[in-house]
Amino acid sequence: MRPLSRTWLASLTRHPRRLSTGLVAAAVAAAVLAAPATAAVAVAPSPSAHQVHARHPSPSTPAGSPNAVIAWNAHAGAASVAACFIGGNGPQEARMYAMMHIAIHDAVNAIDRQSRPYAADLHAPPETSTDAAVATAARDVLVPTLGSFSLFLPADCLNAGVASVEADYAAALAGVPDGAAKTQGIALGHQAASAVLTLRADDGYDTPLTDPNFQEGTEPGEYRYNPGTPFAFYPHLGEDLLPFSLRDGTQFRPRGPLSVTSPKYAADVNEIQRLGGDDVTTPSDRTADQTQIAHFWAESSPLAWSRIARTVATSQGLDLWQSARLFALLNTALTDGYIGTFEAKYHYLFWRPVTAIQLADTDGNPATIADPTWTPLLPTPPIPDYDSGHAVEGGAAAQVLKRFFHTDRISFTNCSYTLPSGQTCADPAPTLRSFSSFSQAAQENAVSRIYVGFHFRDAVEVGTHHGEKIANWTVNHILQPTRR
Repeated sequence: MRPLSRTWLASLTRHPRRLSTGLVAAAVAAAVLAAPATAAVAVAPSPSAHQVHARHPSPSTPAGSPNAVIAWNAHAGAASVAACFIGGNGPQEARMYAMMHIAIHDAVNAIDRQSRPYAADLHAPPETSTDAAVATAARDVLVPTLGSFSLFLPADCLNAGVASVEADYAAALAGVPDGAAKTQGIALGHQAASAVLTLRADDGYDTPLTDPNFQEGTEPGEYRYNPGTPFAFYPHLGEDLLPFSLRDGTQFRPRGPLSVTSPKYAADVNEIQRLGGDDVTTPSDRTADQTQIAHFWAESSPLAWSRIARTVATSQGLDLWQSARLFALLNTALTDGYIGTFEAKYHYLFWRPVTAIQLADTDGNPATIADPTWTPLLPTPPIPDYDSGHAVEGGAAAQVLKRFFHTDRISFTNCSYTLPSGQTCADPAPTLRSFSSFSQAAQENAVSRIYVGFHFRDAVEVGTHHGEKIANWTVNHILQPTRR
């Protein structure tokens, strides 16, 4: 467990909260990362996949009943959507899921210790209701954390999100028979949630969304404000937000971006210039499948990878304890992935493709050609290019799943909420994409950022490896299984 006495406390004093509703709304719109989380996904285990066998059902849940951990992961996503949390703030979304799943993990492990606790070393009688403990731990984290989003979301949205959680909580408790086991489970859930909330109370989550003192660059390769978004989003998150597992955001900082005069840089510019245009102002050579990939993976990373994890956890028959550990590892790694990538982005401050292409006649590279009106498929988020946060998230998620299941080769299909109307997860016949491994999904997720016009290939390849390193550190250092 990490101490909270860190230098970021001083950075919060240096960077007081500076918020503008108009700028925040623009940032969310520019990010174009939307998404409800409750979606149907099909899965098929690879014949060679190593099965993680369930140990036993919950003491208070009949065999064959829904897994409460998986259910609450879906409930958390649904609450985010109800709260108008449309994916423009992935770091806060991932942090909320991570805190909830740590509380769930510590609660169920108080009843039957199968992995090391994170925030609280609790102990409860074996007859304690796990379903009541899981539901209470989840509810007690989600409600106040959603309330903290008043920094950037309107009250009516937050009220809807809280109402969604409370409805799911009432339904969950109604399914648990009254008695001592239920009472003990509720008390345990309260304790586990309180420990996590206390631990993360001053973790830097309120780092400013924007900084009016931030200065854009002027030299070739330096980050400039993107068209339509004259600000930088979360410029201090990489130094202010406390990681769950990493020592700090610099721990796996990648080497710097390519020189703008190098042949490899020119190849990256020419590739995205050819493939990333909007096909309106800017012609594109993307195939129909590449265009679908671009839209498919525009969805929020925490929502998309949680959906994949729910599907695979169900297909592989994980029990409550295994599910608790998996989802806590996944979401802590995703949060730390955001911290690592934002630290790198604002350390290197490398310009986005939209700027690089429009200003290519200033980069000193004879192999690039300027197009002053070049427009990406979707509006570029107001964050520097290097490395790709989406690729970091995909690399981290896929690596956690590979490490947990001891194989990469588990097949599944997935839907998305950012495809055109009629094709989304919410539609009667959603468009599905099929994957034979976690790595294949992560690679497609990464390359989607080229097709959408957001990132150079170097940023997505480096980002994927950055995420893998963060995932390996997370799996190796927290929530270790105990010997039985």
